[in-house]
Amino acid sequence: MTKDPARQKALRSVLWLALLINMGMFIVEFAGGILGNSNALLADSADMLSDTFVYGVSLWVLTGDHHTKAQVSLAKGVLMGILGLFVLGQAVYKILVPSLPEAGLIYVLGFVALIANIITALLLLRFRNDDRNVKSAWLCSRNDVLGNAAVIAGGFLVLYFGSMWPDIIIGVGIALIVLWSSIGIVRDSIPHIKHER
Repeated sequence: MTKDPARQKALRSVLWLALLINMGMFIVEFAGGILGNSNALLADSADMLSDTFVYGVSLWVLTGDHHTKAQVSLAKGVLMGILGLFVLGQAVYKILVPSLPEAGLIYVLGFVALIANIITALLLLRFRNDDRNVKSAWLCSRNDVLGNAAVIAGGFLVLYFGSMWPDIIIGVGIALIVLWSSIGIVRDSIPHIKHER
């Protein structure tokens, strides 16, 4: 972690901005997923919420409060797991009660999320080598660009084929990645919380 106060202040501002961007996109995509009947948007919103916690944890690390970091990580893992299960439940419901999602809403919001992740990755780019935690946050945003591209492709495939299946398959894929991550986060957080007591 850099000891330069000016650089730390700049990093803190960037992390807050990244947190707000991702929280805003979580709300937009979750609402879009519900209104547009899209499994892919719901799954991507869960990923956005996950990233929001990543930036929150990065901010806590800057304060040096490791116990709080572990608690926030545990909360993140649990919430990610709940959202992942919710998305899988929605996929099962849509298979049992078929309905065509709003293709236009899927690729428009997928594109907005893509721009948000590109902006976040660019904001963090100059700080990525300052700290492992910041580098992992930067990698999160960079890798999420692939998920956004999948959501956009899903929207066009729904439109092209007139089928709900591309949306369900992409949504389930992202949800499984979110669930797998949540299990790892919970598993890593619990020992740290116990150790601090």
